Amino acid sequence: MNNEGTNELDFIKKYENEGYTNSYRVDGTMLIENGSDMRFTPNGIKVVAKHRYEGYSNPSDMSILYVIETKDDTKGTILVPYGNTNETETLEFFNKIPDENFSESENIMFKK
Repeated sequence: MNNEGTNELDFIKKYENEGYTNSYRVDGTMLIENGSDMRFTPNGIKVVAKHRYEGYSNPSDMSILYVIETKDDTKGTILVPYGNTNETETLEFFNKIPDENFSESENIMFKK
């Protein structure tokens, strides 16, 4: 996916302007909303956009920005590094989200 030179922080700010203001982390088998400690299983998550990034100076410096909505109507983002700084636990969590819970419906690159 071409991110047209926009970095992760630029995209996070754009999504925050669209109401995706919460941040999350993965602990074991649960996604946790950082502000409230609400916990979600993979079935309680919808990924509404995903962006991949490669480092400009080091192509192995890679990350994925997931834009998510939860069953409790929280909306936000989580940035997951991968490659040399592999976040296995987080990537395994996102691999357990059912395919039907992935879309690009809120991808700002596809909106006019």
